[in-house]
Amino acid sequence: MTTEGVRAELDADRQRTVAQIAALSAVIDDVVASQADVATDDEHDPEGATIAFERQRVAALLDRARDHLSALDAAAARLDAGTYGGCERCGKPIGAERQAARPAAATCISCAASSG
Repeated sequence: MTTEGVRAELDADRQRTVAQIAALSAVIDDVVASQADVATDDEHDPEGATIAFERQRVAALLDRARDHLSALDAAAARLDAGTYGGCERCGKPIGAERQAARPAAATCISCAASSG
């Protein structure tokens, strides 16, 4: 893929991720607002546990989306620096298939598998 193609893919993914962050933030705001309207006791109210679970589930999705956005920004910086496509751990090229599947990948598949 050309540099322009990679840039377009990263930009499109970034736009989707920013929209996802906004949507998840709105969901968290709604959950917090609904929780404020009802006097729930998570320990004794059967609905309280559900609200707490939903809040934590959405918060985890939001954290994941923010991490992905950081990875996309780092990939764009590597593209600008001319280092995009090289593994940050071993220096070998990241495979074309991996880059196509995960344009923000910073490591080759071997290093990604060995890091846990």
